Amino acid sequence: MDTLKQRRVPDLLTDLVTQTTTLFRSEVRLARAEMSEKISEATTGLALAVIGAVLLMPALVILMTGGVSALVQNGMSPAMAALAVGGGALILGIILLWIGLNRLRAENLAPQRTMQQLQHDAALAKDQVTS
Repeated sequence: MDTLKQRRVPDLLTDLVTQTTTLFRSEVRLARAEMSEKISEATTGLALAVIGAVLLMPALVILMTGGVSALVQNGMSPAMAALAVGGGALILGIILLWIGLNRLRAENLAPQRTMQQLQHDAALAKDQVTS
């Protein structure tokens, strides 16, 4: 006779509750760990976006000053230096802002591993029930 058929129903129910509780606790730990990781990514994204925004402000001032200097002086040396510095800061600010905002997208913050694990667990449970 198979060992599963020899076990009593209360023993099987106790095992089911124990295994379900253990699985649930594991899933909660996984979700917490993944959410902590996602919060860290969001914090980094926000910091990069703020740095990018801060760099954009003086970049615009420098570019405008450089443009004014170029028109007033009609000489390229000081104005071109200001334009080069302002243009570099502008490009860097745009890149940092873009990276930071991309990290803040909702699909990047979703707990993907937890969702996959829950789907896997549900499929396994369904297979166990149908077997």
